[in-house]
Amino acid sequence: MPTSRPATTYRLQIRPSFTLDDATALRGYLSDLGVDWVYFSPLLTASEGSDHGYDVVDPTSVDAARGGRAALERAARAFHEAGRGILVDIVPNHVGVARAEENPWWWDVLAHGRGSHWAPAFDIDWDFGGGKVRLPVLGEELEEAAAAGALRVEEGELRYYDHRFPLAPGSAGSDPGDVLAVHARQHYELMAWRREGSDLNYRRFFGVSSLAAVRVEDPAVFAASHGEIGSWFADGLVDGLRVDHPDGLRAPVEYLERLHDLTGGAYVLVEKILEHGETLPQFFAADGTTGYEALAAIDRVLVDAAGEAQLDALDARLRVRSHLPAGAPWPELIAATKRAIGEGILRSEVRRLARDLGAPDDPATEDALVELLARFPVYRSYLPAGREHLDEAADAARTHRPDLATPLDAVLPALADAQHPAALRFQQTSGMVMAKGVEDTAFYRASRLGTLTEVGADPSVFALSVDEFHAAQAARHAAWPHSMTTLSTHDTKRGEDVRARLAVLSELPERWGEVLEELTDAATTGHGPFDALLWQAIVGAWPASRERLHGYAEKAAREAGEATSWLQPDAAFERRMHAAVDAAFDDPAVAARVETFVSEIEGAGWSNALSAKLLQLTGPGVPDVYQGSELWEQSLVDPDNRRPVDFDERRRLLSRIDAGELPMVDRSGAAKLLVTSRALRLRRDRPDLFTRYTPMTVVGSAAQHAIAADRGGAVAVATRHPVALARRGEATGSPWGDTVLLRHAGPTTDVLTGRSFAGHLALAEVLDVYPVALLIPGEPS
Repeated sequence: MPTSRPATTYRLQIRPSFTLDDATALRGYLSDLGVDWVYFSPLLTASEGSDHGYDVVDPTSVDAARGGRAALERAARAFHEAGRGILVDIVPNHVGVARAEENPWWWDVLAHGRGSHWAPAFDIDWDFGGGKVRLPVLGEELEEAAAAGALRVEEGELRYYDHRFPLAPGSAGSDPGDVLAVHARQHYELMAWRREGSDLNYRRFFGVSSLAAVRVEDPAVFAASHGEIGSWFADGLVDGLRVDHPDGLRAPVEYLERLHDLTGGAYVLVEKILEHGETLPQFFAADGTTGYEALAAIDRVLVDAAGEAQLDALDARLRVRSHLPAGAPWPELIAATKRAIGEGILRSEVRRLARDLGAPDDPATEDALVELLARFPVYRSYLPAGREHLDEAADAARTHRPDLATPLDAVLPALADAQHPAALRFQQTSGMVMAKGVEDTAFYRASRLGTLTEVGADPSVFALSVDEFHAAQAARHAAWPHSMTTLSTHDTKRGEDVRARLAVLSELPERWGEVLEELTDAATTGHGPFDALLWQAIVGAWPASRERLHGYAEKAAREAGEATSWLQPDAAFERRMHAAVDAAFDDPAVAARVETFVSEIEGAGWSNALSAKLLQLTGPGVPDVYQGSELWEQSLVDPDNRRPVDFDERRRLLSRIDAGELPMVDRSGAAKLLVTSRALRLRRDRPDLFTRYTPMTVVGSAAQHAIAADRGGAVAVATRHPVALARRGEATGSPWGDTVLLRHAGPTTDVLTGRSFAGHLALAEVLDVYPVALLIPGEPS
């Protein structure tokens, strides 16, 4: 049977095209790779065709399209027999309502309104809607839809194109042909989709109106939505849970306590985004986060701080050339983007907050709330804990908007009262505004270096020193030793090896500026900062398909919301944008420039990638390997990062490595598979070698290029700033020169190469095959 806490995990995206039975078929490969627990994406019944599973429509059953309950039982039996545990992602914050007929709870609420048994399950402001649920599904006004025949009564339902809605009992009346009259008798109001930003009256997931929030703070709702999940533990099928977006819940602390009781104290992780310097509340009934803060630290120790000024200067030149204003400091940039979100797609949430404060439709109150949300420094507080975040936001709001002093004074007492409905809702809303304003907007505007704009990261923090990195790792080991660490997820903006390659630009800022100028001279969108973002995506993911890059370009540009947007696409800009992508394939000069520059930086990118992987897999916490990332992971933002994985190729390469082959560091990614498999096996099979975190001492002329830590017997050694290291070698004849890792005199073996060493270790010898080494005590076995 598996241990109660995993040593490592491996994330699999379970979907109709890759079911639980397909996952079970990987048992042998995953065990050979060294995986301890397998980690499944959401399994409960989701909307038909859903690839991600976060739009659960029936929380009482395992999705038949993903294999159903029987397939979960088969998977549990197979993995448990192999000694592997199972971690499952759950989604307590919301359910899918895109197709009302798929969700029995939502369908019943639409049919019966406030009188529905399931009405308490949803966070609906019935009074604001005149006793109706407002559904933003129309592409035109209601009367126009009826006149055109798009809105109709058919087979006992109200229908709009392919949308289906129930009729309240007896509401068809004597003349069902009068569709407007029938509509008026329903417990819902169909409205134009453009009204959702301001007029919606149910809480949702971020800005997604097809995901309706669920009130799991209600014990009855918790019981109904978690009965199937509880049975997984009662029946011994599942060993741990990953909780999606707990910050969206009204009472996340209490929710985690209930989950602890439901699972019998099983392993639980929370998808909690921590801002720079923020720590996970120690009062959470959880084992840690999903690891974005670890990702940020690993990325930044590989970035060269010396490149910051030149990349800033490049960004400034691009703005001048495009006749754009100077880039704002990061705090002001995100305050502006968050304000735009609060005044735009999430204004309905702000209006509801104002109603909770007893100030409905009061412009001054709404203005004050938006300013507080824009200045709130973290995702949320957990009052009474975290009051200081509200105070910080209030101080910033008063400084930047002294005209709001009176309404701020009026709202702050309620927002600081842990029991006040407005305070509870404000805590739910601040994370929504942060996610949409920062990750989904500002991250696409801050384009000086793409590796910095990742989920959970602060782009104003450019790099970490080795000492700062060690301090972060030691703190993680001391506080949350079972917290997950990650490099890639289904939510990352760029795969780990795209970021590793882009980190090289910090060592070559002048060269990157020259290349970018050549590329944009040939193909530009006319928006310099976006050009930088787009060409970084192209060179970072290269070789990539045309379709993947077009998809990324459109999403990135519309999310940035500067030159084009989802609500108001700019056709001329998007033509230039797509032409730039096409130029990378169709213009021989541009294609050659891309290939040439990629060939210049990819070796250093591979060095960074192997270093990042080793540091993550051997570092404090429970390292997760995202599906397929044991080879190069060069995906871009979703859905690109959920593409199918070629496991046959990975099996074949692992078999060759296990037969004794030491792979080259090349485009095959086999060297990364070597590092991944050896580190995973060691974590799983020799936990006694990973009991502490002690920075190792490296001395010599190239000591600043090494990161080394003793994990309690296992010693990880990684390379940083490989371009500068190579230049040292060109100048001196030896990159590492006299650099030595100091250690005791006994023998040690590198599990990557099988070679044995003794005493102090010359890095020129230890790192002459790979840019990383994983050392354990003793001679080779």
